[in-house]
Amino acid sequence: FCEPYKAFLSEAKTERECVAKAEGMLKEAGYKEFDPKASYQPGDKVYFNNRGKSIIASTFGTAPLDEGIRLNAAHIDAPRLDLKPTPIYEKNDIAYFKTHYYGGIRKYQWATIPLAIHGVVTKADGTTVDVKIGDEAGDPVFCITDLLPHLAKDQNARTLGSAFTGEGLNVILGTSPYIEEDGKVTPADEKIKLNIMIMLNEKYGITESDFMSAELCIVPAQNTVDVGMDRWLIGSYGHDDRVCAYPALTALIETADSAHTC
Repeated sequence: FCEPYKAFLSEAKTERECVAKAEGMLKEAGYKEFDPKASYQPGDKVYFNNRGKSIIASTFGTAPLDEGIRLNAAHIDAPRLDLKPTPIYEKNDIAYFKTHYYGGIRKYQWATIPLAIHGVVTKADGTTVDVKIGDEAGDPVFCITDLLPHLAKDQNARTLGSAFTGEGLNVILGTSPYIEEDGKVTPADEKIKLNIMIMLNEKYGITESDFMSAELCIVPAQNTVDVGMDRWLIGSYGHDDRVCAYPALTALIETADSAHTC
């Protein structure tokens, strides 16, 4: 059970990725996309993908609904950092993403760890592009900086909850300026930001205005690992939330032939 569960945690770090992974598992188990105009018989297996953000699946049973149903429900969101609508800015020759946190995060845990960018961008022509940077071998990662110990006297005097602020959880994107073909550094006021936007445009075809309709999340870059010499514990981002979602999904699939409504 745990090995595919660990793979699920590593591959599905956002709600959209959880839904995509669940949809694939359901299709493999014989579930069909629900058609409200169709007629179904006991034993038919269907699912409904709600705009890529949530999913419901059912195996039709033999008893009428007024006798009850078997229902498993679980949420698939997890604490994370979302990007603001106009997220990229430059300060002190560093380009950053401005973020706001979602869920009950412990802010101090997000500083100095490797971070990845996951999400989807809807471009001006209505097409969408998936973005995923930081999880594959060879990918760059991102981070939120902290103070050096000998510069953190004032920070050390604060309480744990106030040492790191939500406004300070901004993610480093890059530090190199845009360099023109003749080798000259561009005279633009925000040449670091310009360089990052050029990279994003070349890789994903997006422009700065596309961030207004984007849904991009900052999540830990590390994939699921075993913890302890005996490997009896799992360490993973999203483990606290998806420890309910994955068993609910697998239980549905494994009991799909029991002729009970699920």
